[in-house]
Amino acid sequence: MPDPRTQASAAGPAPDPRLSVERAADLGEEDLHALAEAATAAILDGGGFGWLAPPGRGELERYFRGVLLVPERELYVGRMDGAIVAAAQLVRPPRNNEAQAFAAWFMHAFTAPYARGHGVARLVLERVEEGARARGYQILNLDVRETQHAAIALYESLGFLRWGTHPAYARVDGRTLAGHYYYKLLQPRGRAS
Repeated sequence: MPDPRTQASAAGPAPDPRLSVERAADLGEEDLHALAEAATAAILDGGGFGWLAPPGRGELERYFRGVLLVPERELYVGRMDGAIVAAAQLVRPPRNNEAQAFAAWFMHAFTAPYARGHGVARLVLERVEEGARARGYQILNLDVRETQHAAIALYESLGFLRWGTHPAYARVDGRTLAGHYYYKLLQPRGRAS
């Protein structure tokens, strides 16, 4: 009989029991405040999800409320000690894009700097991947700025393959940055057709 400790180490470190991830169907005021605070901290640290400067708590809260209303988007939130410290979205293709209906996107991911290094980002990505796989998606796509080294290392450690680089992907602080595109097969080989 296999030793469970060996199995856990082969799959990577055991998750921190203080961490959890859930798909958010509704967010109360306390959760919205925590989510906006985490997003603001991530944006200020340069790991935001498109924003270069935080737009303010009210606008961030409206943004996340809006995400919950979009049928093609699922918001996943990562918690540490019960408080939201990270988030990402599973974005499904619109109904009119039948040619790409087999693939979903991992998008708008961030982790507050004060929560990094505990494994919450990995756990969020794993849950989004599980959600995509459970819905029958065969491929999960993502893209990332070249300067986000920790995110790139995480994606590659989880089996995402870089397929291309856009040399003029984003402008940050007056600099043009490249962006990398990744994908991961979610179903056994031969089923992603």
